[in-house]
Amino acid sequence: MAERGLCSRREADTYIERGWVFVDGQRVAELGTRAKPDAKITLAPEARARQEERVTILLNKPVGYVSGQPEPGFQPAVHLIVPDTQWRQGGGSPFKPAHLKGLAPAGRLDIDSTGLLVLTQDGRIARHLIGDDSSVEKEYLVRVEGELVDNGLKLLNHGLSLDGRQLRPAKVEWLNEDQLRFILREGRKRQIRRMCELVGLRAVGLKRVRIGRVRLGELPLGQWRYLREDEQF
Repeated sequence: MAERGLCSRREADTYIERGWVFVDGQRVAELGTRAKPDAKITLAPEARARQEERVTILLNKPVGYVSGQPEPGFQPAVHLIVPDTQWRQGGGSPFKPAHLKGLAPAGRLDIDSTGLLVLTQDGRIARHLIGDDSSVEKEYLVRVEGELVDNGLKLLNHGLSLDGRQLRPAKVEWLNEDQLRFILREGRKRQIRRMCELVGLRAVGLKRVRIGRVRLGELPLGQWRYLREDEQF
């Protein structure tokens, strides 16, 4: 079910236990039930209704907030999801405390970085953005200092390894004399900063401006909004 994008693995367990899953028209209520690769799997209306209630939030994360688990002396970014920081330009649903339940970051953005952070209650979106097979692009603007080594730009695009594993091809280009644009399809820990160090540069400012087809746009720093119905990653 998770592989087909119907729900997350955790949600699948809950739906099966509640009898909300059908395989070739037959209700399945036992965890671990096997289905043929070509089986038709559908969800009951109750499961679909629950999914429609789940929200996804876009936050312009400031420096000093961690994406996920809190670190000593720092707050997790979810603490910014309060009514006073909601950006309602152009409309949008009002904040509901229930939207904090199960809300988790779909991807990391390190404590020294700013920009677009996605938090979601929807396991399908989380899997799409950070699953092992995800190929969703993430775009960053990176201010750098130092002197790029010979062939450095080519290496940034493809040819570097981190932790003994080669990085996927990226798209990296100069925007001006001290700023690069990075477009990645993966998200290793502090990846861009470490890539820069390997080619003689130091990242002194990093801002994520796009995830898939969703852009940060005019969302003010430290504020958030709901993902609109007409937006898809």
